[in-house]
Amino acid sequence: MKARLFTVLLALCSVPLLAQTHTFSTTVQTPVQNRVAQTHTSDFGFSYSLPLDWEIVDIKPMLPAIRQKETEAATSGAEKKGIACTQIALVAKNGNPSSISVIDAMAVPYSCFGRQLTDADIPSLAKGIAEGLKRLFVVSDTVSSSYKLGAHSLWIERAHGSVIARPDVKRTLEITCSLLQKGAVCWMAQAADQESLETFERGAVTLDGEAAPALVPANAFQEKQTIKTIKLGTGSGSPEKR
Repeated sequence: MKARLFTVLLALCSVPLLAQTHTFSTTVQTPVQNRVAQTHTSDFGFSYSLPLDWEIVDIKPMLPAIRQKETEAATSGAEKKGIACTQIALVAKNGNPSSISVIDAMAVPYSCFGRQLTDADIPSLAKGIAEGLKRLFVVSDTVSSSYKLGAHSLWIERAHGSVIARPDVKRTLEITCSLLQKGAVCWMAQAADQESLETFERGAVTLDGEAAPALVPANAFQEKQTIKTIKLGTGSGSPEKR
């Protein structure tokens, strides 16, 4: 799966980045204050929760011009089709003007893409997005892993990035992807600080009706981890581990 499949999203994500240097920790999910959540539900088959102080960005006015630009730059019919098929399900931002973090969710329906993907395609999907990020960032210190939420397999990658046009602007980049009944879905964070990264990972999700307390488990990047299947509920009850 080509990196250009998600260049529409990558172009959108670059807009809010402003100048400020940060030092990033690789520690996952250290304690942070609980905040009231807002839940974004997509008709694509998933929901995802963020704190109320994150602003949901209306990107509909921007999409036609961005799609046209990316389509004109595409070098094949397959790339043009991928750009046309990509759906931007969510764009959210948080932070002051000098230090903005961005979280996105994107999807590609099988009905548009033209073929059913399998779990074996998930790493290529995430790696394709990561490769596409190199159009905007100098990327370093990349780590990747995989895990399961209920019946769904997920692949995750994390890296440090500095904006090519503004080397002083640094972000932690994290991408996680899975397959739903209707198609592929990926979430991505451009985190300006550790709290934003943890907000991204701790967002509660439902995947085809299965509820999970966090998009990314605390042990997702543990070396030689044993992937535990989590029995997920279909409502608001607490999940059971097995």
